[in-house]
Formats: sequence, C-alpha cells, structure tokens
Amino acid sequence: MNTTTKKMINFVGARKPAMILSALLILASIGSLVVNGLNLGVDFTGGTVIEIGYPEATEVEPIRQTLKSAKYDAQVQHFGTAKDVLIRITPPKQTEAEKKAEKETANDKTKSDKATIGDKVFAILKASNPDITLRRVEFVGPQIGDELRDDGGIAMLLALAGILIYVTLRFEFRFSIGAIIALMHDIIITIGIFSLFRIEFDLTILAAVLAIIGYSLNDTIVVFDRIRENYLKLRKVGSEESINISINQTLSRTIVTSLTTLLVLAALYFLGGEIIHGFSLAMIIGVVVGTYSSIYVASSSLIMMGITREALLPPEKEDDGREEDGSMV
Repeated sequence: MNTTTKKMINFVGARKPAMILSALLILASIGSLVVNGLNLGVDFTGGTVIEIGYPEATEVEPIRQTLKSAKYDAQVQHFGTAKDVLIRITPPKQTEAEKKAEKETANDKTKSDKATIGDKVFAILKASNPDITLRRVEFVGPQIGDELRDDGGIAMLLALAGILIYVTLRFEFRFSIGAIIALMHDIIITIGIFSLFRIEFDLTILAAVLAIIGYSLNDTIVVFDRIRENYLKLRKVGSEESINISINQTLSRTIVTSLTTLLVLAALYFLGGEIIHGFSLAMIIGVVVGTYSSIYVASSSLIMMGITREALLPPEKEDDGREEDGSMV
C-alpha cells in the first residue's frame, strides 16, 4: 500500500497550536526562573550531610520537627530503607561579601568546626533514641558548591555544542539548529517545572538533565533520519506532507520507546525511595516533553527554516568526458 494513501495523524497541521503551547510553557519556565530561581540543594549551596541508622523503621516527620525546634534548617528523607535517614543541614544565607570573606579565610579548622554540626545533630537525635548509629558526616563548602554549579553548566554547554557539530555533519546545518531548538525547549521546561514547584535541584537532577539531552536527541535523530529519507524518496509530495509521513512512520517506535522508559522511571519514582525521587521525576518530565518536542518542535523548526529537498541531495559528480567503461566520448 502506498504510504501517502494510509490514514495518518496530521501532526504538521497542528503545529501552530503546539508552538503556542510550547511558547507559553517556555515563558512560564523562564518567568519562574527569574522570579523564584532554583531551590538549590546542598551540592550547590554548601552544607552538611549526615547519614543516621535506626534500629527499626522510623518516620521522618518527627525528626524534622525535632531539628526544627533545635533551630536547624534541615531536609530529612529516607536513604535506601526506612531504617536509614539522610539529613541535609543547609547553611544560613550569606551576602556575596560574607561568602568571599569565608572563602579567603577557609582552612582546616573552619571545616572541622563546621563538621561538628554533625555531632551536635546526632546528639540531639540520640537523646530521643539511644540506639541510633552515626553512619557518616560530610561537609560541602560554598566554594566547592560554586565549582560544581559552574562545571555542570559548562558540561551542558559542551554537550549542546557537540550535538550541533554532530547533527551538522550527519544531516545539514538547519537540522542541527532544529535539534538544538528542541533540546533547549526540553531543558528549559524541565528546569522551569523544578523552579515553579520549588523542588530541590541537586547534582542528581543535573545528571538527569544531561540524560534528557541524550534521550531527546536520540528521538529527534530517528525522526530526522526518516524525514531525510522521505525527502529524497517521495519526490511528488510537498515538504509538509513528507514530514508528516515521516512522523507517522516513526510514531510506533517513538511511543513504544517512551512508554517502556516511563514504566522503568515510574518504578524508580514509586519504589526507589525518596533519595531518587528528584532524578526519576526529572527524567519522567524530560521523556514526556522530549517525545512531544521530537514530534512537534523539531519538525516544525525545519518547516520554519524552509528546508528543501535540494539541500539534502548529494553533490553531483563532475562529468570528465569519459564513458562508464573508461573510454573517451
């Protein structure tokens, strides 16, 4: 059966409402990032991480209330099992001048003084339950947090630059622009949701964002590959129809890949424990938004940039005046 005669979903016809939706989501995300910023975790802000083992399953809410009454700004969650508790003590907010002065005067004594926060917190909790054990105490300084944040941003920019070069070499420059637009769309919306709902943003979330880049790119490359193939094969149809056929041909693969990935991520979110909630949530958002962008955003950007069949045709070989058997004409 001819591909063009099959009943298909008109994705290209719905690109304008989809682009309006994307624009609204991006504006809301950027607005939230400007107004609220990100709720950065201890990995980026600095602070103390304390892991405590309980003899039996325990609830985290009483621990939160105990530390709150002791004037500690603490984040408490289960770590691995209901018997293991992870506590993050965030430092008080400082001005830039105070941060700079602390970095200049930082030494081993300062770090050891701050490390005693773990002992104080452990003593407070041990008073209510003598059987608990202190597993580990780690201190992350503000300078290390700043370096992690900067290095994470550089890693993201380098990943996008590498993708731009790769897609340009494999397809055509306008395809690479379309891929970058789709990836930026996914990153901004994912980070914007974390900003809007004030979900803690730490290194695991940053790792999830980098993973989203890879996942979304893979989906986009599959669609782009079919678009290029159909541009050269379906010579009697226009650009929009050719792109629509390509999206429909890859739709079953896209849906199956996304659903199986979401099943694993849902299992991680609901069964993996509180420590991995942020990572799995970021991945779930990224997979949903990435699937949407590979269908609508990436393909719509090609139409907007006026990609043509001629741009994808291989360069013609120069005729040197010889026949195929090598003899002169």
